[in-house]
Amino acid sequence: MKERPILFSGPMVRALLDGRKTQTRRIVKLPHNNPLGQWEPIPIGGENGGRTAAGETIPLQGGIWHTRTGDSLMCPHGQPGDRLWVRETWRGVVEINPPGKMTELGVARYVPDQQYCRRVEYLATHGRDDEPWRPNIHMPRWASRITLEVTGVRVESLEDISEADARAEGVTIEERHMNGYCAGETRPPSIRAFRELWESINGAGAWTANPWVWVVQFKRVTREA
Repeated sequence: MKERPILFSGPMVRALLDGRKTQTRRIVKLPHNNPLGQWEPIPIGGENGGRTAAGETIPLQGGIWHTRTGDSLMCPHGQPGDRLWVRETWRGVVEINPPGKMTELGVARYVPDQQYCRRVEYLATHGRDDEPWRPNIHMPRWASRITLEVTGVRVESLEDISEADARAEGVTIEERHMNGYCAGETRPPSIRAFRELWESINGAGAWTANPWVWVVQFKRVTREA
């Protein structure tokens, strides 16, 4: 089992805490686009599908390979059984009083180690104020409060998402200010909500580009002491 960090925004952190989010989609970064052939999803792993350098069987999962070059990719975000620890916007609260004075706590712009931190606060469930926050990319492992276990990995085209999977992404139509179906729309509401979120993160046209994506399924687990 390996552990890897993964970034989530505030709304998605709340969806994880609520139990609404059990999937995430991340763009497959292909090493090349050789026109002689094409990239196609394939199953990787299982009893007859590959082993690690140490000889361990790779759990069955979805990968992608190029039909001409034979190049294949496995998900960089982990495989079934691996764990992901969530990085989110945070800050540490430390003692700021001089020696011998009454204990006073304050927000630190930088916390070098857990031993100096009296508590951790998280923007997703705290709310903004005038004190500084640390970007999610700078969250250390000890400050993370959410650990996920990967239960499945597959590759699919972005636009192949189903309505059920769009709901499993944790986006609600209420959050995206949508109600029911819209005239001229061919997609159901949860897919439309996810499409809007995707383009807000990846830019205009990111949905119609229809890239290959890693679909990582997971469950939340209690962090071990």
